[in-house]
Amino acid sequence: MTTAPTSTTGANGRIGHSGYTENIFDGKQEQMLKVANHIAEKGFIPKELVQSEVQWFYTNLGIDDMYFMLESVDTIANHIMALYGAKIFAFTKNENVLDINLERETDAGAVYIHTSRPGVSTSTGPQVERRVDNKYIDNSTTEKAYRLETYRSLGTVSSQLATQLRCYFVAQCQFVKTNPTKEEEGDIRMVADKTFLEKATENTLDVYQNVMRNVLERTGPVIEMYEVEGSREKRLVIGYKQRTTRTFFSAMSDLYHYYDLYSTRKYVEQFSNGVTIMSLYLNPIPNSKAPPIEHSIYQVIKEASLIYCLPTTPLQSFFQSGKLSVQEAIYGYVGWIFSQHFLNRLGSEYATLTSLLDTRNSAHVEVLTKMKKRLRSDTFTREYILDIIKLYPDLVKALYVNFAMTHYVGQQEQSIRPSLSYQRIRTDHIKKTVSNAHESMVFQSFLAFNQHVLKTNFYQPTKVALSFRLDPSFLPEIEYPLKPFGMFLVVGAEFRGFHVRFRDIARGGIRIIRSRNNEAYSINLRSLFDENYALANTQQRKNKDIPEGGSKGTILLDMNAQDKPRQAFEKYVDSMLDLLIPGHSPGIKEMIVDRYGLPEILFFGPDEGTADFMDWASQHARKRDATFWKAFTTGKSQSMGGIPHDLYGMTTRSVHQYVLGILRKLQLDESSVTKMQTGGPDGDLGSNEIKISKDKTVGIVDGSGVLYDPVGIDRAEITRLATERKMINHFDVSKLSPKGFRRVCRHLVCPVRWSPGAVDIANVHHLLREDGTSVYKYIVEGANLFFTQEARLRLEKAGPSSSRMRGVVPEFYQQYIHEVHDIIERNAANEFECIWREAQASGKPKSIVSDEVSFAIVKLNEELQHTSLWENVALRHIVLQEALPKLLQDKLGLDVLLARLPETYTRAIFGAYLASRFIYKYGTSPSQFAFFEYMSPYFARVAGASASA
Repeated sequence: MTTAPTSTTGANGRIGHSGYTENIFDGKQEQMLKVANHIAEKGFIPKELVQSEVQWFYTNLGIDDMYFMLESVDTIANHIMALYGAKIFAFTKNENVLDINLERETDAGAVYIHTSRPGVSTSTGPQVERRVDNKYIDNSTTEKAYRLETYRSLGTVSSQLATQLRCYFVAQCQFVKTNPTKEEEGDIRMVADKTFLEKATENTLDVYQNVMRNVLERTGPVIEMYEVEGSREKRLVIGYKQRTTRTFFSAMSDLYHYYDLYSTRKYVEQFSNGVTIMSLYLNPIPNSKAPPIEHSIYQVIKEASLIYCLPTTPLQSFFQSGKLSVQEAIYGYVGWIFSQHFLNRLGSEYATLTSLLDTRNSAHVEVLTKMKKRLRSDTFTREYILDIIKLYPDLVKALYVNFAMTHYVGQQEQSIRPSLSYQRIRTDHIKKTVSNAHESMVFQSFLAFNQHVLKTNFYQPTKVALSFRLDPSFLPEIEYPLKPFGMFLVVGAEFRGFHVRFRDIARGGIRIIRSRNNEAYSINLRSLFDENYALANTQQRKNKDIPEGGSKGTILLDMNAQDKPRQAFEKYVDSMLDLLIPGHSPGIKEMIVDRYGLPEILFFGPDEGTADFMDWASQHARKRDATFWKAFTTGKSQSMGGIPHDLYGMTTRSVHQYVLGILRKLQLDESSVTKMQTGGPDGDLGSNEIKISKDKTVGIVDGSGVLYDPVGIDRAEITRLATERKMINHFDVSKLSPKGFRRVCRHLVCPVRWSPGAVDIANVHHLLREDGTSVYKYIVEGANLFFTQEARLRLEKAGPSSSRMRGVVPEFYQQYIHEVHDIIERNAANEFECIWREAQASGKPKSIVSDEVSFAIVKLNEELQHTSLWENVALRHIVLQEALPKLLQDKLGLDVLLARLPETYTRAIFGAYLASRFIYKYGTSPSQFAFFEYMSPYFARVAGASASA
């Protein structure tokens, strides 16, 4: 979004009174006669009054000629008679207010006419505009788009009643080019509606062309403001990509009404290149005590991007009634979301109970975990928290001031009062206002949010969603024992999401979370952050032998946005980039207040629902001038220099090493082993596991249902599905044996989404036989933590060996892929051997050993990065020569590679390489001389290199 209060359109940034040619209906006089005759025939209006009523309607009322062009004689006659009847009714009731509501809706368009007085809010106007939004504007596509013209009548409904009419005209677009080429999509004359081209002045075409060009280049809204010659009227022109926001047109009306402005006319134009442009002609309400229009317009411009991000919230009514400003209402909404996830609900009793119980007992731990979930979800529901917030809008105001004093950089914010300290808010406002402990806890969570926001794009005018970099220190240790390094909260119109990382340099996938129904959504909502935390924590252990630590991102789609994963992902990424890219983009006036003060780089990878979005994310980071764009995402297509995870099976190869390790240790032939697989042939891991395995797969479960065949599922058929990335509902059932079956889920009987902790101590018995032995001999678990640790220990005690995984093509590219495959498989094989060896030596369950190995590597890695070993340049180079891919070194040279990599990254490579190989070789409890023995060959090479020099 850009603001241009003195746009260069015209000699001095001004435009003529109208940006459209006036609607003139040549057949108006002839039509008026027909309407009068039609009304006279009906007999509802005295014949001597028919001519005057028709004359008044056509001339004095000031309805735009567009209405008379669109409507039939019969419809106009009915409207005049309805208006006459309403005036008679108002007169008999001695009322000076007339309420008229006329409408006609079809697939081709609509006409709405209702009474309207500037500055006087009625329910009719907002209802009409929301209907226009929902029925026409928000649902615009290239195939069926609608343009809107709306005018306020110049005259009044009668000489006795000073009431004006508001008219809305909606018409289906007829584009010049429905499917423009890449070259044509930037030309307004190629992508516009034909009627618009006939009516728009050259000035408007120039203005819209410029706005359109900016919309196509950016992600968020573009706003321009122009003076209107000869008046105090201001014209706002707002452009944005279609289907990236909802109810924006009606929400903008709420916004300018809040600042005592009204519109004389408004236009919404659609273009076949996916751009929407809105024009609003705004004036100050007559006789109002509002500040000068220049100030009000500035506020509207500044807050339009907030409305674009979140057009409606549960606090909308407080904004519409004037109790809260837009900024306060949206701040309150974000505070509500924060409270839902982080309100400290457990209390001291839970901590006491935890200290009394034996936490080494898996059953005790599981009970405590379930109790924690129950306390957190049942005590404070999101509805209960919202009810409390709505009781105290003045507290929301005070807390917003506290937030704004830290993060707002502008000088024009007149509503900001002197700084309110955290202590003063806590004692003078919260404590003295609320009536009980629960209410206090809700607003204390708002205060905690304010204290721990390190930076936000809340005041940045180009945002598409709200993002907040949080200091994780507020997370209670009793719930989150391992403190994250950093975390983000992102809130958009279609979603909410988190990003958690456990090291400064960290990488992990971004996951889209869908919900089948309202109940599933509530469950996903309650567990969203805990799931994100657990997945990132697992990724941290998985990534122990590579330079990047563990991170994860989650995007929970709102219930009404299940079909918008791409829009949610793009907004999530763009709003995160707002906080990662230093400085500010051209046209952005507000800098971001950075309380963190250090450069940050996040690295994203593919996960559920986002594998196809990695190319876009990388290119978008490049478009926004991010220096780290090349490494911003993994899993990119090979044309961008990436290695697609699904195509080359990166994660699957490491997981499969555990399968091969078990077969090797137990001397089993893979082709004779039966396997049950969760994760279907449409997914990344599932499809690649099918392709590289040689076992007899008897069962597969995916999002579409269950496939089972005790003699082994036809390998050629499931390989076909894996190649085409299709679910098992596409399996050819003729390929099943007489004992096989396929059950495709219908509606609500589908299996639930596999998420962390899906199998726990309460339901793990379903995987056990009556005699207590496990149904499965061996379980290889991926990185999603489907099993709780207690469930793993119960299964391992019952029998199975449960191992967890923590972790025409150009010739150069192909060789590089092979080298990466070798590194992945070697790391996984080394880890497997270490876990197997340690478990046999110690007698501990492999699930426990797996954790101990990961923790030992992570701890040693952090220590090595900050010892004198790193300062030994010769040693550093020898280690990095071993750690970095040889092919890259041969191509570029070690010095070039090190010059291109940030020091934090090379430190991470150094530490991860030495730590992982040491622990894999010497185990989690090495002797005090083991590390000296491990490093001796390196020091010998350093000495040899020095002697040679």
